[in-house]
Amino acid sequence: MKLLKYSILFLTLITVFSCSEDEDYDALNEAEIQAYLSNNDLTAEKTNTGLYYITTKEGSGVTPNSIANVTVDYKGYFLDGRVFDRSDSGGATFNLSNLIPGFREGMIYVKEGGEATLIIPSRLAYGTAGNSSVPGGSVILFDVKLISIN
Repeated sequence: MKLLKYSILFLTLITVFSCSEDEDYDALNEAEIQAYLSNNDLTAEKTNTGLYYITTKEGSGVTPNSIANVTVDYKGYFLDGRVFDRSDSGGATFNLSNLIPGFREGMIYVKEGGEATLIIPSRLAYGTAGNSSVPGGSVILFDVKLISIN
């Protein structure tokens, strides 16, 4: 019985501290994004999830759905401009359902032939854990050009 009580207490504490850390990153990310937009004199659309996007070139084609196979020319970078990933000159082909939530969502706002900048808070990117090239809690940006929906 004591083991059960301690297990429940332990899980509750983990949940509380996890939520608190995520909320701290949400607030920090929002402040970082607002400062980036202000410092660079940019106006962005904000979605209900917290993703920001800036349409830099309106395309003439259709928009993909969140599970489409697409070919995209992209550059991923941090708020300070350091690049962490980019496609080859011909773009990269992938299924949007296999990508981070912010990239997947952002692409549904880009028409074929269009270009946009996606500003993605950490909870829609790599979270508090990060990955090999993106530290945990990082806001990331992608400049994207939707070449085709395959």
